[in-house]
Amino acid sequence: MTQEFLATETEPALSDFSFACDGETLSCAEALPGVGPGAGVAPAPATTVVLLHGAGGGNKARLAALQAEFAARGCRALALDFSGHGESTGALRELSLRRRCAQAAAVVEGRVPASDSLVFVGFSMSGQTVADLVARFGERVTGIGLCAPAVYAPEAWPLPFGDGDGRFTEIIRTPGRWRESAALDVYRDFGGRAVLVVPGTDAVIPPEVTSAVGEALAARARFDRLELPDADHALGAWLRDHAEDRRRLVDALLS
Repeated sequence: MTQEFLATETEPALSDFSFACDGETLSCAEALPGVGPGAGVAPAPATTVVLLHGAGGGNKARLAALQAEFAARGCRALALDFSGHGESTGALRELSLRRRCAQAAAVVEGRVPASDSLVFVGFSMSGQTVADLVARFGERVTGIGLCAPAVYAPEAWPLPFGDGDGRFTEIIRTPGRWRESAALDVYRDFGGRAVLVVPGTDAVIPPEVTSAVGEALAARARFDRLELPDADHALGAWLRDHAEDRRRLVDALLS
């Protein structure tokens, strides 16, 4: 069942919907073009922006203001709670990078017109998920925004996250294993618009990971690095609370 929420200056207009896939019921939200302040400037051809939260306590709710900003610029904007997060079903320990990709792809394939171009915006763990989706959707992807992104060794991709003491955790905590990530090859080959958002303080993502992602994006993409010197790793919350930085990201991605 879809719920409609009216827009105010602090509460963006979203339509909530449920989406069944991967054995779960995913809680999703959609903001349609022309919703919000500054509406009416639509990119051509039609563009859908898909926002992907990070790990742990990440959820789509903190990305609602960013959704509304994209909708105000003429884009359809979608966000979802991955299974085990937010209002979706499932257990977080059973989620994996593979399932994250499958869930996001299913929502895109089930909800987005096949003629739309795609822009993916990923936070933290979704740095890997964005790359997986770029590999899947190919030339339909015209832009990517990576906010304090992580990338992971291929061996970690199919493994359930577990409770923090299993094989997945062992792999991602092994120094240097991230350098094996296929995401870096995907980003080197990407030729669209790319924005890397870097907080001034990041206690989660090592600086060498951020540098490697930036170097990969700079190989072919129309690439910008957006520095937010007062922000920390929780960029979803930061952009929710800082409208000017939120607009800077949207401007950069849609320019």
